[in-house]
Amino acid sequence: MKLAGRALLLLVLLRWTFIFLVWPMRQDVVGASFLHLISIPFHEAGHIIFSPLGDFMTTLGGSLMQVLIPLICLGAFLTEASYNRFGAAVMLWWAGENMLDVAIYINDARALELILLGGHTGAEVEGHDWERILTMTNSLHLDHRIAWTAHTIGALMMAAGLVWGAVLALKDKDQ
Repeated sequence: MKLAGRALLLLVLLRWTFIFLVWPMRQDVVGASFLHLISIPFHEAGHIIFSPLGDFMTTLGGSLMQVLIPLICLGAFLTEASYNRFGAAVMLWWAGENMLDVAIYINDARALELILLGGHTGAEVEGHDWERILTMTNSLHLDHRIAWTAHTIGALMMAAGLVWGAVLALKDKDQ
């Protein structure tokens, strides 16, 4: 039964991986998934948590926290108290998925066409996080290159999580 549950979860994650990678950098694909809704509160909390560290870290804190939460969970699954390597593999996948989510945001830094939480685009309000981050670092012209790098890293993390999870599921089958 454990193998069946893990196999089913891996199939769902594989399907999402396929969809997110075949239609990359699309808000109507990655941003419309229910996983995006799970990550938004972590993103927004990151702005508050990192606010004592200044304007730059307050702005970066949203995306940073969005990726850190699954990585913290991954670490928790590898501790003695809650040791679960399969859970850690799924968290690696989730961290990668969040990198894809953040990549869309980075990619929009100049265009400001992404629909934000309030229902407006960055152009309709005063920009957004990644427009501000890349402007502060004089890197706005690199938005697409940075976004594709984040996307690629995320895709590799997702693939690694799937492979790790599959190896563990098959290994547990034999025990």
